Amino acid sequence: MAFSLDSISTGKAHRAPRIVLLGVEKVGKSTFAAGSESPIFLPIKGEEGIDALDVAKFPTAGSFSDVIDMLGTLYADDHEYKTVVIDSASALEPLIWSHACQKDNVASIEKVGGGFGKGYVEAMGYWRQIMDGLDALREKKNIASILIGHVSVKGFNDPTADAYDTYIFDVHKRASEALLRWADCILFANRRVAVKREETGFNKVKARATGGGDPMLYTQKRPAHPGGGRGVFGQLPYEMPLTWPAFTGAIAAASQ
Repeated sequence: MAFSLDSISTGKAHRAPRIVLLGVEKVGKSTFAAGSESPIFLPIKGEEGIDALDVAKFPTAGSFSDVIDMLGTLYADDHEYKTVVIDSASALEPLIWSHACQKDNVASIEKVGGGFGKGYVEAMGYWRQIMDGLDALREKKNIASILIGHVSVKGFNDPTADAYDTYIFDVHKRASEALLRWADCILFANRRVAVKREETGFNKVKARATGGGDPMLYTQKRPAHPGGGRGVFGQLPYEMPLTWPAFTGAIAAASQ
């Protein structure tokens, strides 16, 4: 491809965001995504978070090919959807692994490509197809994407501080790193927990969590959880209620 100086552009580009929404179980991730602009859900086998929600949704995807076909339909057909929601990446990963196993005619992702971790490398090719499909919808139709994910707790040995536990995206490390790099906005959902300290005698104090806590949305990375964003998404308040109006209101305020 030949380039000329006439092809250079200036100014800010306003494009539909690519959001990765992580959070603890049953905190309201699907409900939050359902509040986005004209959403269409791609429910993945094993997830039931949208059963009680009155939202547009495809039939449940039972294979990796189903998900690719759904993205292709949104790309090729005329419609008014503005946000595509994959619910969830955590449930999608087993379908990707199963697809890789079928292609290689083996029983386990550990056996794909002869083993030695090659199966996880192969799986990344299928994750890239998902990201490429979402990017194509963004380029052609300015459709935003929300990729919902669950979390697990893992110990982290910080070379600059004491070790601590942190929430991590519960997909394979390679996939997690790629998806978080791809996202324009990484959000974390959890319930606000109050901690009550009680003296138990002999100069000992016991900490006890009290109450279920309100669902909250966290936009910035902390030692305890992921977060962060590009552009305006990196300028949002750290904490807000887990509602779509609160999120879009914060974006509007930061955009000023």
